[in-house]
Amino acid sequence: MWGDTILIVFISICTAFLGEGLTWVLVYRTEKYQKLKGEVEKQSKKLERRKEIHGESLDKHQKKKIERDEEKLKNNNRDLSLVKMKSMFATGFAFTALLSMFNSIFDGRVVAQLPFTPISWIQGLSHRNLSGDDYTDCSFIFLYILCTMSIRQNIQKLLGFAPSRAASKQGGGLFGPAPGQFK
Repeated sequence: MWGDTILIVFISICTAFLGEGLTWVLVYRTEKYQKLKGEVEKQSKKLERRKEIHGESLDKHQKKKIERDEEKLKNNNRDLSLVKMKSMFATGFAFTALLSMFNSIFDGRVVAQLPFTPISWIQGLSHRNLSGDDYTDCSFIFLYILCTMSIRQNIQKLLGFAPSRAASKQGGGLFGPAPGQFK
């Protein structure tokens, strides 16, 4: 069981590097991506600086400028996402093929023992294709997903592909600030 667990962590690390390599080939090294990334960085810092300077005391003219900058930043983030789209499709296709291959190899094998009993709606994934009623037994798919989720972001940071803190703080993502929050 320990051998399978370590092998799955290794597979997760390798597929994360493969995914980032594929993304680098298709996206990160392109001129369009570099230009858009630079624009997003510049606009994020400009917007952050403007918000720090004016704080809560904003007049109508300053609010308009900030709203205009937020709109530009939002448009550039959208364009950046569109540039990344082809890489996401290629990576998704490759990962689906690899996942089905590894899933057939580890089908029905307990690869780890969880230190907890998962909540009921996760048990279908954590105990997938395993016989028995011990829900602390972990299937390949559950361990692989957990490892990939935690390892891929760290590899992106290690390779320098993660978005900067200023850009991610300013939004464009799912949990960014609401547009027009200074109205």
